[in-house]
Amino acid sequence: MDSDSLGKIILLAIFILFSAFFSATETAFSSLNRIRIKSIAGEGNKNAQLIMKLSENYDRLISTVLIGNNIVNIAATSLAAVIFIKHFGNIGVTISTAVMTVIILLFGEISPKSMAKDSPESFARFSAPIINIFYYLLYPLNFAFSLWKKLLIKLFKPSAVIGVTEEELLTMVDEAENDGGIDSAEGELIRNAIEFGDTEAEDIYTPRVDVVAVNIDMDKADVEAVFSDSGYSRLPVYRETIDNIVGIINQKDFRAPENTDCTLEQMMKPPVFVIPSINMDELLKTLQKTKSHLAVIADEFGGTMGIVTLEDVLEELVGEIWDEQDEVIEEFVQLSENEYRVLCTADLNDMFEHFGIEEETDISKVSGWVIRELDRIPRVGDSFTYGKLNVTVTKCDQRRALEIVVRISEPQPEE
Repeated sequence: MDSDSLGKIILLAIFILFSAFFSATETAFSSLNRIRIKSIAGEGNKNAQLIMKLSENYDRLISTVLIGNNIVNIAATSLAAVIFIKHFGNIGVTISTAVMTVIILLFGEISPKSMAKDSPESFARFSAPIINIFYYLLYPLNFAFSLWKKLLIKLFKPSAVIGVTEEELLTMVDEAENDGGIDSAEGELIRNAIEFGDTEAEDIYTPRVDVVAVNIDMDKADVEAVFSDSGYSRLPVYRETIDNIVGIINQKDFRAPENTDCTLEQMMKPPVFVIPSINMDELLKTLQKTKSHLAVIADEFGGTMGIVTLEDVLEELVGEIWDEQDEVIEEFVQLSENEYRVLCTADLNDMFEHFGIEEETDISKVSGWVIRELDRIPRVGDSFTYGKLNVTVTKCDQRRALEIVVRISEPQPEE
């Protein structure tokens, strides 16, 4: 082999090497964990800062990669044709096409992209300084293509780009959790934060029948007894009926020595009223703005539907919050392999999720679901079947079920 042919083969190998480089760079930058790179760049890492700079101009980066890749691929194909024609004559074109197709696919595309996909950060660190040089070398071509792109956009007017959706964010959290980047508790907290605005006050409120409140004309000794028995730090104050809540009394204000001679009306603060459909974002802002820990939910007739507290709102983010006075009560207790005790104050969707039932309902609590299924006020011993669930009422009062026992039946095989 003469020196001329050897030089061409070496040059061909260099072209294929650059083809692999450009292909791997494209995959590495498209697969990067930008949050991690941004964090490293914030610590002063120059290489990470360069990666962020290139990523922020992603269109120009991709243009550079594609232009460079096409140049070296075309050059490699042309050079290979010259080499093969010299040694095989006219049939060399066919041989060159077949051989270069395999070589470029295997060594210029598939292999480098697979490697870059597995270690995008490492390869981006390696390629960033080199691609930055090509970034400036190919700037005139990039500029021309950017003008062409603007012309195409004006001609075809593509639809507006939609930002990251809630579903995509939840998918990112799931992937981060599966990859070990965050643990399950952190994942649940992030999911709760993402879905926070979807929850409404009527999904978490304490219904009117469970509200502990005091009459504005009640003796102080009786009010003190209500505070002591309930363990609550704040109580709604009503006049004549609970549909007419006129204030909120704070336990600290009630027991303050300077308020010994004050009436409830003098100590209480004005109530905050909200509608049932207010979402958690707006509710939290309202409570912050009014410096309140409790809001009254008004129904469509202006009466009291229930109350919602700041603690209820925060529990949507971090889960149940217990203090030293709270009695920890499990809503779902397993009695045997296929038998559970369920409190009827539990959220119905939580119960369905607990038992693997994929169904959405507009009923918020288990107690309401029991009434709907029985179509009357429940009594102890009442039972019904709902899919694979056999439900028996074990505790109730005059208005609703308080506790049920759920037995899970195995699905019957189809004949």
